[in-house]
Amino acid sequence: MGTIETLETVPKIFGTTPFDGDQAKKGYALNKMCFSFNELANRQEFVRDEEAYMQKYALNTQQANAIKARNVLDLIDAGGNAYYLAKFAGIFGLDMQDIGAQQTGMSKDQFKAMLCKAGA
Repeated sequence: MGTIETLETVPKIFGTTPFDGDQAKKGYALNKMCFSFNELANRQEFVRDEEAYMQKYALNTQQANAIKARNVLDLIDAGGNAYYLAKFAGIFGLDMQDIGAQQTGMSKDQFKAMLCKAGA
């Protein structure tokens, strides 16, 4: 039988933030808000008054600043889960390739070319 790997025993990958229990707790309000964007009325309410909408979900300063900056890496650092953040990005017409490009520091076209080259 092999050993059971935990986050403490898995090698760290530079530049990544594993979404573990601590990150889930840290990002609960942010992810709950992003999940609310499943409903059109909520997306419209957010666009009308972002500040009030963030206050409704009690986002902390780090989360609110990351939302205002539209910075995915900061949102992940603030406890955001990529699947919920995609709902936020969708409000602005961004897709997962836009997010991937931002995470890698590439333009979207460069990111797409890298995926094509890799056969993805």
